Amino acid sequence: MKNYNVAVVGATGAVGKTMLDILSERQFPVNKIYALASSRSAGRFVNFGGQRIEVLDLDKFDFSNIDIGLFSPGAGVSKIYAPKAAAAGCAVIDNTSFFRQDPEVPLVIPEVNPQAIDIYKKRNIIANPNCSTIQMLVALKPLHDFSPIKRVIISTYQAVSGTGIPAIAELATQAKQLLSDQPVNPEVYPKQIAFNALPQIDSFMDNSYTREEMKMHNETRKILDDTEIMISATAVRVPVFHGHCESVLIETKQPMSPDKARELLSGAPGIKLMDDAKNSIYPTAIDAEGQDEVFVGRIRADLSNPNGLWLWIVSDNLRKGAALNSVQIAELLVEKGLQPK
Repeated sequence: MKNYNVAVVGATGAVGKTMLDILSERQFPVNKIYALASSRSAGRFVNFGGQRIEVLDLDKFDFSNIDIGLFSPGAGVSKIYAPKAAAAGCAVIDNTSFFRQDPEVPLVIPEVNPQAIDIYKKRNIIANPNCSTIQMLVALKPLHDFSPIKRVIISTYQAVSGTGIPAIAELATQAKQLLSDQPVNPEVYPKQIAFNALPQIDSFMDNSYTREEMKMHNETRKILDDTEIMISATAVRVPVFHGHCESVLIETKQPMSPDKARELLSGAPGIKLMDDAKNSIYPTAIDAEGQDEVFVGRIRADLSNPNGLWLWIVSDNLRKGAALNSVQIAELLVEKGLQPK
């Protein structure tokens, strides 16, 4: 079996640590593994398969011997270092937003559009979609193949781990402070997150949508290769540590019964159906935490549109929403014959 030299960029962050875990769990054919981060984190150690690996300084690292780079350091860092790694012959899989709308960079969900990866050699970069887009489209693809989707309305309920380790700490700290009748001072978010819901993820744009909401709009169109599909989202941050939830309304060209949707989803890759409303069986963020599947429940007909269908979609945002999807893309590269150096 061919083995590959792999670098994880942003290895001390929540997604980077999860990337290392998943590479080990899935027994990715690693020859040598490198953990990279900023100079502030260099010299620290992270875990990979029970081993402690020293974190190296990204700014001083030579990518010429690296086959695959899994990047999750923030868009500003990827903007600088991903092209450098790609120019050195490293196949870059970038989890940030920076390259997602580049027409020469494929935006890939292996269960949805694996064929898109074929153009990656134009830039030697593959973009990983936004976490909320990934879980939604994994669930919608089997339905879209049966009857093309014309319109999607989404409300998301997103965990704080999507913002990173400081946000996890802020939620925990605020919860303790409030339960002890102490005042809170928001730092990561613009308002108190504990016992609250914030209808703002990322900054607001001129059209009054946030960047997170527009990511779902633009990325869905690119991944499904359909510029006509109508999409509108409201993204909400909720006081949950791990796991994004989505309430999704789709309108298909031809009517689709809830039973047909269940049939299509029950055999779809990456999906776990939890849909027995009478017995209160439906997925929650806790059900998805630490799991690789996208969970779907609450499937029901829309009362306002004969071609409408509602779904409740849940996934672990650090796993399928980020790290797992990146590793699956790396596995796809291996399947397509990527040659190690």
